[in-house]
Amino acid sequence: MSAVWRASRAAVRRRRLQTTVIGVVVLVSSMALVVALGLLDVVSGPFDRLFGRAHGAHVVATFDAAKVSGEEVGRSAERPGVRASAGPFPQAVIEMPESASAEIPGMAPGPLTVVGRADPGGPVDRLELFAGHWATGPGQIVLASRDAPGMGSGPHSPIGKRIGLPGQQRPLTVVGLASSVSGTAQAWVSPRQITALHPTTYQMLYRFDRAATARQIREDIAAVSAGLSSGSLVAHQSYLTLKAQVAANPNVFVPFLMAFGVLGLLVAVLIVGNVVSGAVVSGFRHIGVLKSLGFTPRQVVAVYLVMVCVPATAGALVGTALGGVVARPLLHQVFQGANLGTANVGPAIGFWAYATTALGMPLTVLLAALIPALRAHRLSAARAISAGSAPHGGRGPAVQRWLTGVRLPRSVTLGLGLPLARPGRALLTVASVLLGVATVTFATGLSATMISFGDAVQGVGKAQSTVWRGQTRFDQTAPHHDDDATQMLLRGLPHVADVTAVGFTEVRILGRSEGVAIEGIRGGRSTLPDDLARGRWMRGPGEVVASGRFLAKQALRLGDSFTLTVADGRQERVTLVGEILAGPEDWMRADWSTVTALTPDAQANQYWVRLAPGADYSAYVKAVQAADPGLYPTKNTMVNADAVTIIGAASALTLMLTLVAAMGVFNTVVLSARERRRDLGMLKSIGMTPRQVTVMLVVSMAGLGLVGGILGLPLGVAAYQVVIPITEHAAQLTFPARMLDVWHPGTMALPVLAGVAIAALGAVIPARAAARQSIARVLHTE
Repeated sequence: MSAVWRASRAAVRRRRLQTTVIGVVVLVSSMALVVALGLLDVVSGPFDRLFGRAHGAHVVATFDAAKVSGEEVGRSAERPGVRASAGPFPQAVIEMPESASAEIPGMAPGPLTVVGRADPGGPVDRLELFAGHWATGPGQIVLASRDAPGMGSGPHSPIGKRIGLPGQQRPLTVVGLASSVSGTAQAWVSPRQITALHPTTYQMLYRFDRAATARQIREDIAAVSAGLSSGSLVAHQSYLTLKAQVAANPNVFVPFLMAFGVLGLLVAVLIVGNVVSGAVVSGFRHIGVLKSLGFTPRQVVAVYLVMVCVPATAGALVGTALGGVVARPLLHQVFQGANLGTANVGPAIGFWAYATTALGMPLTVLLAALIPALRAHRLSAARAISAGSAPHGGRGPAVQRWLTGVRLPRSVTLGLGLPLARPGRALLTVASVLLGVATVTFATGLSATMISFGDAVQGVGKAQSTVWRGQTRFDQTAPHHDDDATQMLLRGLPHVADVTAVGFTEVRILGRSEGVAIEGIRGGRSTLPDDLARGRWMRGPGEVVASGRFLAKQALRLGDSFTLTVADGRQERVTLVGEILAGPEDWMRADWSTVTALTPDAQANQYWVRLAPGADYSAYVKAVQAADPGLYPTKNTMVNADAVTIIGAASALTLMLTLVAAMGVFNTVVLSARERRRDLGMLKSIGMTPRQVTVMLVVSMAGLGLVGGILGLPLGVAAYQVVIPITEHAAQLTFPARMLDVWHPGTMALPVLAGVAIAALGAVIPARAAARQSIARVLHTE
């Protein structure tokens, strides 16, 4: 074994180029694989860990107190399939006054769902009380909040703040902050305190024996509601919806990163196989020498496998470490804003992702090297030495004789026939270029879709400015004009083409515990982002549009109708007529008449302004401030972070895999030049110039690059067609047809040319090096 190790170590030192190629290829592929596996690991990890630790509710059910009693609701926990339950808890909806937002930072006026609960523990939905204490006495309330620095103490902490409620003699004092992984309420009070808030529903929390799929959840809900009065179950929320909301943003990245990881792995396997095959072929004489010295066929195979495993292991270890470093900021970016309810659970890559990459990549390289290494096993010493002295010409001469009749420069015809001398190596080179072109094609289509998506979401070319109404509570000047007059004032200013008034109101979907926001618009529609994915825009009262995340969370489809309600009892039946590309899961857009039907005195607080072509923005700002000092114009410079992250990551990974494919071509040209030293010397001796030698070697690879480009184009398109629907489903959005129309003749020609560029890039340096060798030196080495 020591002889094998010494021979392998000597081979590693002697074949520095091949060692470097293997190490770098495995390093880059390992980085891509760690990022892909790491993201796949953490997509559902934080929610699952927190949900299991808190015994989260598989279903949060809301029952109408007017149709069913608390005792009847409690007996539903005895139904078959119920593993654990909590409740019934009385539930009320109170109206938070305007003063609440001034007292408590982040508290918006509007409806607030409050549950009467004796303690934060229990068999289901154990709340994390991370600040203060539980509400046990009268006049005490615990708010639902995310655990973040400064929330429990400090000048911005809501602990100790008082909330005065309309119709209540005694204000409520905030005594604690808690988070619920199941999103069961926005606040909690003691059971005795909830009576004074006039609860109208009961909340029941269930954990079931079988709750892994939406179908099982539906069966469980039917079981617990069986026997109760018709219509008593007014709403229910599945934990699967919450889990999908948490994973929606990271899931945008999983499909395309996994595609890059698989492509990187395939490129690594092909290039390593090509390198080892070349090492075996170019080392026939070395194999013969080893066998003549007494090495057995198995020892010879072991020498080549160890020679490959040393750089592969080093590359895998370094690539795994670098992949972990690269993955951390990417994971924090994609999880930014994920509603985990706590700051203690973050995106951390599991050990299995690192172990799989660090151990799996060298093993994959070993398997890729095994087949060409077995050729060394079959060769006898005499045949190996003979083959090393005079390698077979293959089909190259026959093809070159046929190409002599083609009216092309002789250096070009010789180059086109050169790869066929080693057809196996040529096929491996074509395959590596093919995958490089497939990566470029896939990334090109993905980037085009994401650029179109980002432009639509940002409203590029629509509203260039947002004008805010000043508020005295923020030490701003109050506007001199009312809402309607402000819109007319802005529309009459120079440089302004159109103005849309925008206002928000907090409402609640009847039967749901969490509130939602309606964005009402009044006036011109030309300022709205062009982000309609399906359906149509609202045309009048009672029609709304929302994002795919809203539809997923509320379990709605286009055409569904539901009732919106506010705290004073006003209700409005609305119909979902359109789905837009982006937006929070608790937000929808409607016509202004729908907002005023719920809140008659609603006022717009901002105005979207589209400027005339060629307008001077500075002059526009001065005109607004001169017209009313209480108006504050800002410039819209939004950037879609998801689109930027996807395009940036795709570009970086494409560049890495393209360079890896070019390194495979580089290695092929080096091996070809070494094997044909005598041929190159003879060609130069009969008058071929160094430039012609360079052209011949570059053309030999460019031809393979063209073939790889033609074959890689449909593979990249197919990868795009597979990944985009997966991304849509995972991210809870729908791309309209115009964003998927990315393949045009000009666009499709670029990846094919990229195949030629990859091959030429990898071939030019070793070709120039081979062309610079003198005739005497080449023939002397032979």
